[in-house]
Amino acid sequence: MRLLETFRSDGFLRFASDEAVLAWACHARPIAAAASRDAANASWLRCGGTWFVGVDALPNDQAGRLAGGPPLAGAAMTFIATELNLRLPMHRAQVSVCHPGYPQPSPEESEAAYSFRRNRDAAHVDGLHAEGPAKRRYLKEPHAYILGITLTEQAPDAAPLTVWKGSHRIMGSIFAEALAGHAPDTWHDIDLTEPYQAARREVFDTCERIVLPTSPGDAVLVHRHLVHGVAAWGAQATASPEGRMIAYFRPEFTLHGDWLDRP
Repeated sequence: MRLLETFRSDGFLRFASDEAVLAWACHARPIAAAASRDAANASWLRCGGTWFVGVDALPNDQAGRLAGGPPLAGAAMTFIATELNLRLPMHRAQVSVCHPGYPQPSPEESEAAYSFRRNRDAAHVDGLHAEGPAKRRYLKEPHAYILGITLTEQAPDAAPLTVWKGSHRIMGSIFAEALAGHAPDTWHDIDLTEPYQAARREVFDTCERIVLPTSPGDAVLVHRHLVHGVAAWGAQATASPEGRMIAYFRPEFTLHGDWLDRP
């Protein structure tokens, strides 16, 4: 119960590596590394070649298992199933890989966007797509949660995940207000840009930024409304030859209404 209370209060939990998840991570590591080098995935290389975005790059099944490997299990998965009562099919995981020098300027980002990435970790809430030239924000992916499993060794300042503690409560309240009166099956058409940006500014002013360095087999569970990002690669930071590599799962709710109503 204490873990559940912490998750509801802070919006994230970090689970130290255990035997089950480390076995999964060790099996996934070479598969993820191969995916990051695959020419078919070259379009995912961003930020001047320092970030492989790798959406859907890991060929796992709907239980999170990779061919010939152990099940996706461990303390984080147990918490999700028993405490959050969420047993959703997994999509192909993202393989997020950062390299020394992250982030670098790139043609796909404006100067302002690059500055925000560098100075604010590109802080965001997942599932809100920026669409069109004006980058208007719409809820296109109603995630249930975000689960990151670290696959490689790296220094604590090698582009670690960052979160704004408790920000999910601010963002969730603003989202509920903005979507009130709209049927859940129309939420994907509601422009959330202004409330989202205003709430994020409040988060920066009032919530503590937490840096979450991790080791192989560590798992970080993030609330779907939590503001989070990736810190810049430290000047002296080192990592495994593959870079800093994390597999991210973001299963989606079938019903959009659950995006606000579920824990």
